Amino acid sequence: MWPFALLMRLWGMSLRFEVSEEDLRNYTKCDEPVAMVLWHNRLFLAAEIFRRYRNGRRVYALVSPSQDGAWLSAFFGLIGMRTVRGSSKNLGREAVTALVNVLKDGNDVGITPDGPRGPRYELKPGALIVARRTQTPLLLFGADFESAWRFRKAWDMFYLPKPFSKVRMRCELVTVDQLADRNKAAEQLQQRLRELNPDHG
Repeated sequence: MWPFALLMRLWGMSLRFEVSEEDLRNYTKCDEPVAMVLWHNRLFLAAEIFRRYRNGRRVYALVSPSQDGAWLSAFFGLIGMRTVRGSSKNLGREAVTALVNVLKDGNDVGITPDGPRGPRYELKPGALIVARRTQTPLLLFGADFESAWRFRKAWDMFYLPKPFSKVRMRCELVTVDQLADRNKAAEQLQQRLRELNPDHG
């Protein structure tokens, strides 16, 4: 995995992130644990977001228990991120407990709420359940690509930004108070994530 990890790091470093001051403040929020939420088809950016903005924090990503998840878990390990095995579709008791414990220990978690198999851009309740149980704020990640390849045969139509291209990065903070009404919060989170991640092509 080392050659692949090195390639992905160099690829990510070549990207020109465009970030507003407010978004940068949210990306670098380190005064308390946070749950980071990113659509599955923007997952390529996770390692670079961690390297640029969250490198001083311990981050645990929720990764599918499938074979694909095993590869992703190994990759994350090489770049310094830790993983919790489970699915945002079927967020079992063990996965919930593990994520809750991670947050209570003062660490961050990362979740792709439409993973691992979709439907695309449909927010499953896992991130909201964990955040409400631990009274943890959410960081919603967004990316708008200047130039990217798109894998149209994949369920998520995965985005792969072209090297040296510009990516407009977004990061919105959702406070604990905004999560009080579970049904309303789930609908609003899904809508905000869609708006932060415009679909092109």
